[in-house]
Amino acid sequence: MTQGALLSEVEGQVQGHRDGHGFLVPDDGQSDIYLASQEMHPVMHGDRLRVRIVRYDKRGRPEGRVLEILDRKKRPIIGRLLLESGIWLVAPEDKRMGQDILIPKNGIANATAGQVVAVELTEPPSLYSQPVGRVVEVLGEIDDPGMEIEIAVRKYDVPHRFSAETQAQAAKLPERLRAVDLKQRIDLRDVPLVTIDGEDARDFDDAVYCEPHKQGRGKSAFSGWRLLVAIADVSHYVKPGEPLDLDAYERATSVYFPRRVIPMLPEKLSNGLCSLNPNEDRLSMVCDMLIDADGETRAYQFYPAVICSHARLTYNEVAAVLANTHGPEASKRRDLVPHLLHLHEVYRVLLDHRKKRGAVDFETTETQIVCDDNGRIEKIVPRTRNEAHRLIEEAMLAANVCAADFIEGGKHHALFRVHEGPTPEKRTALQAYLRALGLGLGLSDDPKPGEYQAIAAATKERPDATQIHSMLLRSMQQAIYTSANAGHFGLAYPAYTHFTSPIRRYPDLLVHRVIKAMLGGKRYHLDATKMQVPMPAKRPGRSKPINPAEASTELERWEVAGAHCSANERRADEASRDVEAWLKCRYMREHLGEEFSGTVSAVTSFGLFVQLDALYVEGLIHITELGGEYYRFDEVRQELRGERTGIRYATGARVRVQVSRVDLDGRKIDFRLIRDGLDASEARGTPRVHRDKTGQAVDSDSAVAALDRVRRQDREAKAGRKRADGSKPAAASAADHPIKAARTAARKPGGKAASKSAVQTVAKAAESRSRKRR
Repeated sequence: MTQGALLSEVEGQVQGHRDGHGFLVPDDGQSDIYLASQEMHPVMHGDRLRVRIVRYDKRGRPEGRVLEILDRKKRPIIGRLLLESGIWLVAPEDKRMGQDILIPKNGIANATAGQVVAVELTEPPSLYSQPVGRVVEVLGEIDDPGMEIEIAVRKYDVPHRFSAETQAQAAKLPERLRAVDLKQRIDLRDVPLVTIDGEDARDFDDAVYCEPHKQGRGKSAFSGWRLLVAIADVSHYVKPGEPLDLDAYERATSVYFPRRVIPMLPEKLSNGLCSLNPNEDRLSMVCDMLIDADGETRAYQFYPAVICSHARLTYNEVAAVLANTHGPEASKRRDLVPHLLHLHEVYRVLLDHRKKRGAVDFETTETQIVCDDNGRIEKIVPRTRNEAHRLIEEAMLAANVCAADFIEGGKHHALFRVHEGPTPEKRTALQAYLRALGLGLGLSDDPKPGEYQAIAAATKERPDATQIHSMLLRSMQQAIYTSANAGHFGLAYPAYTHFTSPIRRYPDLLVHRVIKAMLGGKRYHLDATKMQVPMPAKRPGRSKPINPAEASTELERWEVAGAHCSANERRADEASRDVEAWLKCRYMREHLGEEFSGTVSAVTSFGLFVQLDALYVEGLIHITELGGEYYRFDEVRQELRGERTGIRYATGARVRVQVSRVDLDGRKIDFRLIRDGLDASEARGTPRVHRDKTGQAVDSDSAVAALDRVRRQDREAKAGRKRADGSKPAAASAADHPIKAARTAARKPGGKAASKSAVQTVAKAAESRSRKRR
């Protein structure tokens, strides 16, 4: 680093840490700047600052000093109202805030101690004083059903109330289709399209239909399937610049929580007019495709239509029909069975084509939280993907690819769903990890999706498959929305976009508008209201983002819209994970002290993350709970290794743990290790083989036995020095001490040879100990 950089001034947004310090995230995308605890006194998480870099640590990381607070975060702060020694204060739910907020007695509104409240700052913090605020909203008691969701939507600034203008516009919408709505639309109401969704789905934005199709003769003959994917025509009701559109763009996505959804559109649209409910006429945009026996889309067209869904089917129902066409489920849907079989046929060829492309397909276990009437976890069950899930997924992928191809062919600006491969740094780290495992599989310097899929397929039966697949996923970049098409690495598509979910994703609504404009021979232009968004954050490995206020060209405006939608997608994911973590912590408080078997799901420098078999909950065994041993973290192999015993803990290891602590505020669950390695009846799969320092293979049970033996020897050695009552231990016999034994043997007749033999034995033992120390 240059001296100039040392004294340079940088602007950015501050991110607090629960331990009191913080980091400035620079606008220009440079490295984060560390801010010590004393520098964080006058600022709070989310503020915009100007800082000066004052020093670098030994690893070259910058440390800053706050020069100016450019902008204060104006959103209300959520926390619990407390009364301590006659002083009212609010402890923020977001621990990154770092400071409690003082509340004057006349500022508590009608809240009582212990309630969850929203606070507005009246005096910001300073070097010598805490922030002061007043209560602006009382959310209720911490144990109220759904309180964790109320906290999360405010903690992550998720818009959860529609504006009065939006509600008024939604109320004026018709209850059913009118004759004017059907103009210039293809009538497909006689086509037996069906929706296939989960049991708990309420909005149905896609319907499908398939039939065999043949046309032409000779070399130009086509034999395959005609696949129709009908998507709710949200763009017919949500027009650019109107209140409905403004609120939808601000949200950018629906947010899904257990038992509750924060929708992108009002319920009258999301569950009513736009939802493809069974036996009701609905407006849609249709992607009509011809797919050949090789899974190639030979032709497609888009057009607006009116449809009538012939049935609302669930994944489990369709899977049962496909498994047994003469079963009870099939008999209930006898008229639809042939069409479902055609859908399954086209799915099979699309799946084969997916494999030929080399698309990455990791088999992961997703879980579903089942709540009781009070919103608390009743149980957590695995969500299994069946043939019906995959069938719908392949149909949606095919329609999305056609949409991207149509837009690219028309040279129109739009939002593409881009997923790039590994950066050079991540690729190098992954290559080192794979070499350390000795798999015999690696990545080229310019990896293709097929290489990832080959590794995933070759390792899916290994006990550490979860860790390997996790490392493969982490090496790839996060998918984003952007105007510059760079393909989709994971799906192995040269161009890909989102077209199939306009009810819950704003980028899909924009794609619908673009396609409609192109069908009418026009171009769709983003309006200026799309630029009234915060400055997006810099993403690693990418250029500095465009300032929305300075977006002048059409391409720049699309880029701003993509960054906004990507950021809100991540915000929705964070809010959902926060609620799930809170619910799991609350659930595990009822299991404190209980023992469970589990599998090591991840290894870090500070301990092991373990997922419980029965409850599907993950917690941490801190490294201090692994026993009296110093463990070194091997970043390449992703494992912890004991320096003295050679015991290794890696992903896939089977352990038994006790729930020792639950931190509801920190969303953390701590386990205590009971024993690593389970009985054969409890184990799932083959245990990973560990090796000690000499290279000898040891399984988990023998490793624990070795550690217990070392501990026992240590205790015996300490007991031998001094007894608990203070008396000296009895003198050890000569046979118990190798040197004394050698001297005794030397004094006996023929002791010279015996002495030499004993001394050699002692020398070998000493040399062996010396080698182990080295």
